[in-house]
This record gives sequence, C-alpha cells and structure tokens, in this order.
Amino acid sequence: QVYLAESAGGLVQAGGSLRLSCAASGRTSSLYAMGWFLQAPGKEREYVCGLVWSGALVVYVDPGLDRFTLSRDNANDIRYLHMNNLIPEDTGVYYCVAKLRKIRSWDYWGQGTQVTVAS
Repeated sequence: QVYLAESAGGLVQAGGSLRLSCAASGRTSSLYAMGWFLQAPGKEREYVCGLVWSGALVVYVDPGLDRFTLSRDNANDIRYLHMNNLIPEDTGVYYCVAKLRKIRSWDYWGQGTQVTVAS
C-alpha cells in the first residue's frame, strides 16, 4: 500500500507561481511513476503531468504545459509540481497519483488540494 499526501494549495494571482508537493509513504519502492491530475470546476479529472518515480528523470508533460515542471526529492519520497505563470484555467483540485506499472491505470490517489488562480 502507498499513501500520498499533497501539500496545501492556495490562492494565487494570475501570473504567479506555486509549488505543490506530494509526500509518499508506505511501499514506495514498488512505484513506477507518479503524476498529477487536475479537476477544474465542472469538469472531469484530467491528467496534467508525471514522472518516473526513480532512476533516470523522465518527465511526461504536455508540450502545451511547459509552464509546469516536476522535480524529485528521492531521499524523502517527495515529488514536486512547480507551476509558473499561472492562469485562471489552472484553477481546480490537484491530485497526486502513483502507479505500480508503466501500462496501467493509476493505483493510488491523494485527497487533492485546491488551487485557485485569481484574474
């Protein structure tokens, strides 16, 4: 079992930056990758970006989201989502997710954290 806990989000002005963290605990050595989903108001959850849990830093980010970057703190099993030049459309609940195998759905979900970008 793996447990994921996101840091608190918050209210940010458009154009600002915010860093979210995802702390993993439990059997983290079994993880293949982690990522982030966004559920915007009135919309379905959508995949935002992700990265391989360990080894070579392989990051999966939609080219249209080059405002977002990811980093790792391997010693503490924390993964970070760095969001820059935020726009109101980035508003929503961000979920940290993790999975055990490359080709499978996400096995673990955090509880989510609210990010609001004010125009």
